[in-house]
Amino acid sequence: MRPCHRLCLVPLIFALAIAAGCGKSDDKKAATQVAAKVNSDEITVHQINNVLARAPNVTPEVAERAKREILDKLIDQQLAQQQAIEKKLDRSPNVLQVLEAAKTEILARAYLEQIAAAQPKPTPEEAKKYYAEHPELFARRRVFNLEEIAVAPKEGIAAALREQVAKARSLQEIAAWLKSQGVQFAENRSVRTAEQIPLELLPRLAAMKDGEIRQIEGGGRLYVFRVVSTQLAPVDEATATARIQQFLFNQRSSEAIAKEMKQVKDKAKIQYVGEFAGSPPSAGPKPAAQAEPLKPEAKAEPTKPEAKAGPAAQAEDSNTAQPLAPNIEKGVRGLR
Repeated sequence: MRPCHRLCLVPLIFALAIAAGCGKSDDKKAATQVAAKVNSDEITVHQINNVLARAPNVTPEVAERAKREILDKLIDQQLAQQQAIEKKLDRSPNVLQVLEAAKTEILARAYLEQIAAAQPKPTPEEAKKYYAEHPELFARRRVFNLEEIAVAPKEGIAAALREQVAKARSLQEIAAWLKSQGVQFAENRSVRTAEQIPLELLPRLAAMKDGEIRQIEGGGRLYVFRVVSTQLAPVDEATATARIQQFLFNQRSSEAIAKEMKQVKDKAKIQYVGEFAGSPPSAGPKPAAQAEPLKPEAKAEPTKPEAKAGPAAQAEDSNTAQPLAPNIEKGVRGLR
């Protein structure tokens, strides 16, 4: 079996392994808990509900139809598992290796989740404080129409570029100058909400006026922005509170996990052998970074909570008109 095939088997094989443990017959099991019998194995209502809980955006209105689709997929999964065992695939070295790797990953994740779950939940007062300290995300949230040039790092370029930005009337002039200097760069134009912009850049963009051009450094990168136009789209505190609390909890959990793992690693006896023998290599020079504009998917930026408001955001969160299959497929895979 080729390596790519082994990787592709990870979700299916481990899901089948979990299903095997949950699908065995038990004479003492209440009949009402059995949703289907697949040869000698059973699929329970608990399994269906477990998948349903993992499937995102399944509303109560479509829950019954979702359960039927989940059951059908679990039946297919159980049949595939039975065939795999009949063909002795569960003894294949490749399959065993994938199962062991998946088991390791699941156990490691369970440990980290236990650390996260032990963290105290942020209070409403903490959320209120965060809301007040980040008006650019909430009370004065804006939608930005931006022109952007991302400049690849080059010695001495920042100061020279700053001089060009000070006298330029358009980004086209700056792009022409960068090209004449042999500097790599990438241009982009986009419309982004405040939460779609990395937090270290947002305050500086928020301070710019429409039509203004400014050089901004952030995240080890060099940018030139022109704010074409902006539009106010504030989010009230009541709407933002739950999202802020979730963000603060995630942030707190990440810090706790990092601290715990450092302590565990410091206490562990780790020995590098073979080609990795000796001390871990020190961080050498980083490869030359490529010019890369901000990506629209930065809306999932972990440095800040999302803040959505208005009909457009509500429509984005609604899934009643969307097919269930992708969500249910994701939930079934979540069994692994």
